[in-house]
Amino acid sequence: QVQMIESGGGLAQAGGSLRLSCAASGGTISPYAVGWFRQRPGKEREFVAAISRSTGITTYADSVKGRFTISRDNDKSTVYLQMNDLKHEDTAAYYCNSGAATYYLQNVDAEHLASWGQGTQVTVSS
Repeated sequence: QVQMIESGGGLAQAGGSLRLSCAASGGTISPYAVGWFRQRPGKEREFVAAISRSTGITTYADSVKGRFTISRDNDKSTVYLQMNDLKHEDTAAYYCNSGAATYYLQNVDAEHLASWGQGTQVTVSS
């Protein structure tokens, strides 16, 4: 796994958009599946989206399907999360992480993921 650094969070209005970025620190993302996660106040960290390492197959949580899009640029070792039609309930700290397979990301299997970064805060006003 490779450590990731998140950026791009901020304040948005409901119905608006934000784009998060996640860059590899001290390595490359090419060998790994990469995912986005979020943690709302008082809640456990949850899976949001993932993109596989080779085929680029994407997977989404039902709550964001159709609104969020994950993509990756292996040359820049960066993964993006385009968030459209934001809702108040999308307010959370967002994290990205890498793993050997999408399965570990979907299940937030910390034993098979890199260390968590600082995250980036997204706040959606209703």
